[in-house]
Amino acid sequence: MDLVERLVAEGRVCFTDLDDDEVAEWRRAVDFAKRHGLEPQGKRIEKARIGARGLEMFLAEGPHPNARSRRPEADASVVPVTTRLSSLHPAVAALRDDDGQLVVPPVLRRRSLLLLQALAAEAVRRGYEVKQSRSCYSRREGGVDVVVGGFACAVSVRQEFPQSTNAERSARIVVELDHGRSGRPGRWRDRKSRALEDALEVILGEVEARATEDAQRREHEQRVMAEREVGWRAAMEEARKRAVQDQLAEVLREEAGRWQEAAVLGAYCDALERRLAQPGDVDETTLGSARRWLEWAREFVRAIDPLNRLPEMPTPREPTSDELKAHLKGWSPYGPGPRGGQ
Repeated sequence: MDLVERLVAEGRVCFTDLDDDEVAEWRRAVDFAKRHGLEPQGKRIEKARIGARGLEMFLAEGPHPNARSRRPEADASVVPVTTRLSSLHPAVAALRDDDGQLVVPPVLRRRSLLLLQALAAEAVRRGYEVKQSRSCYSRREGGVDVVVGGFACAVSVRQEFPQSTNAERSARIVVELDHGRSGRPGRWRDRKSRALEDALEVILGEVEARATEDAQRREHEQRVMAEREVGWRAAMEEARKRAVQDQLAEVLREEAGRWQEAAVLGAYCDALERRLAQPGDVDETTLGSARRWLEWAREFVRAIDPLNRLPEMPTPREPTSDELKAHLKGWSPYGPGPRGGQ
């Protein structure tokens, strides 16, 4: 398949100025590759819109999010859960000491803290940072923030059915991740087939997957910003050239206007001089006045004629923002922000 071959060779493929039918056709091509197992081993094809009419497809690490099970795989390693609330991570210890958070029955509170401690210990073992959570909006829940490569994901625990009078239902707890994304798992519950303690590996794996996606998204945004910066600088350079041309053209038109005026007035002076050569019956006083007028006119023409001396190449000034805007074709003269922005 040409698309898959290009992605393997180039890593990503970008299309611009597509209509709706073309976008739909490329989406179908990606779906076809996924359905028929054409994605490279250990990779998945992702797609993202670029502006209103662009589409980017790239290879991402790992299986597709929709194929990720909410249950731990048979060969998934198990995150150990201790039975004692001792040697707690500082973020878990702070939650334990906060009576205003994780307000649930004592048995569920203890179990929730043990789950969070196991998750925090495993995250630290893998080289991640764990901090106190700032994302818990209910007194009935508590959690920690797991930071992977600068990406912080809040992991919270709460009682699933706090109002239930059924002992089995009221004993269930739920683990949730924030930064919800369509198609990604973000909630794990106690089930008859498995307890939440057995899902910690999958939960932490989901945090890692989201961190990977976030890094790819930031990389994409940075690439788009860099490309926009290049486009803006090229547009600014061209706009400056055109704005300077406008300045020089204005000087040229002004000089040509003065030259044309001097030529017309010079022709008038020549005609007046010819007339004075044939005064007819004009008296001497009138002739003297006309000669003085001709003398003044000749001097004036010499003063305004720009070609009395060789002109120099004008030194243009820095174009104003408004002058640049006239040639930027939608770009802003103030920076490489969204086209048309200020």
